[in-house]
Amino acid sequence: MNVLVTGGTGYIGSHTCVALLQAGHTVVILDNLFNSKREAVGRIEALGGKPVRFVQGDMRDSALLGEIFAAQTIDAVIHFAGLKAVGESCAEPLEYYGTNIGGTVTLLEAMRAGGCKTIVFSSSATVYGGQNPSPFREDMPIGQATCPYGSTKIYIEQILRDLSAAEPDWHISLLRYFNPAGAHASGLLGEDPNDIPNNLMPLISEAALGKRSELVIFGSDYDTPDGTCIRDYIHVLDLADGHIKALARAAATQGCETFNLGTGKGLSVLELVHAFEAATGVKIPCRIGPRRPGDIARCYADTTKAEQTLHFVCTRSAEDMCADQWRWLTAGKE
Repeated sequence: MNVLVTGGTGYIGSHTCVALLQAGHTVVILDNLFNSKREAVGRIEALGGKPVRFVQGDMRDSALLGEIFAAQTIDAVIHFAGLKAVGESCAEPLEYYGTNIGGTVTLLEAMRAGGCKTIVFSSSATVYGGQNPSPFREDMPIGQATCPYGSTKIYIEQILRDLSAAEPDWHISLLRYFNPAGAHASGLLGEDPNDIPNNLMPLISEAALGKRSELVIFGSDYDTPDGTCIRDYIHVLDLADGHIKALARAAATQGCETFNLGTGKGLSVLELVHAFEAATGVKIPCRIGPRRPGDIARCYADTTKAEQTLHFVCTRSAEDMCADQWRWLTAGKE
C-alpha cells in the first residue's frame, strides 16, 4: 500500500515508517518538523532499505494536503501528527484544540476528497481518564480526561466514530497506546525532540548523560506500592509492529475499531529507573518533587482484544527498552 504518515519524522512515527518499509509498503511522510528533525528521514530510509517521499508542511494546510493526494494514490493514512504534552496542554488548551482537532478534520476532508478512506489514528490511554480502574479495557466509558491533551484524543475518536456511522465505507482503527519508550535496536533511530522532554525515559536519559543534575520524580504519595505512578511502558518497536497489524486489519475491515496497544503490565517510575540502572550500569540521581497536573496513579492496559483480534503481543522487555535507549544515546547520532 501507499501510506501517508502524518508526523512521520517524530518518535513513534519514524519507527513505524521503518516497519512499514520493511513490510513492503511505500511511505509518504508529512511533518512540519515542529518537534522532530529532518535527519530522521535518512535514518528511516537506511533502516527500511527503501526511499520515502518527505513533505515538510502542516496538516492544517488543506491546499498542501490536496497536492499530496493529487500527486499519487494514497491507500491509507497513519495519523500521528499533533501536540502531545499533558502539562503544556493544561497551560495552552486553545493551541491543542486548534492543532489536534482542527488539523485532523482538515486531514479527513482531504482524505475523502482524495478517495482514501482508511486511517489508523494514534490515540492515547489518557482517554480513560481518572475514573476507570486499571487495567483499562476498550469498552470502558470515556469522556472525562484529566487534561486538554486527553480531551483532544477523546473528541477526535468521537469524530471518527461519527464519520464511520455516517459513511460506513470508512476503515478506521483507533489505537490507544500507553507509554512508548526505547529506541531502534541498531542505535540509529530514537527519540530526539526539539523541545524540553516531558516523558520519563528521555528525562532518565538526560540524568544518565549528565545533561541534568537529577531526575525529578513527580510525586511519591500515590496509592501504589512505592508511591510513584505506574505506567505501561511499551517498547517503541513493539508499538510500531502493532501499527502494521492494525493497518492490515483496518484495510480489510469496514467500520471503526478500537484497540489498546500495551504490554498489559505496569511499572512504577522507580521500577523503570532501577531497570535503566541495571541495563546500563549508570546510577540515576533522583529527587522527589510535587505531583504533576493531570497525572493519575495507575495506567496500564488490558491487551486481550489486541491479542485476539490483531494477534499483537509485545516481545521486548523493560531491560531491552533501556538497553536500546542507551545504545541510541551513546552511539546512534551522527
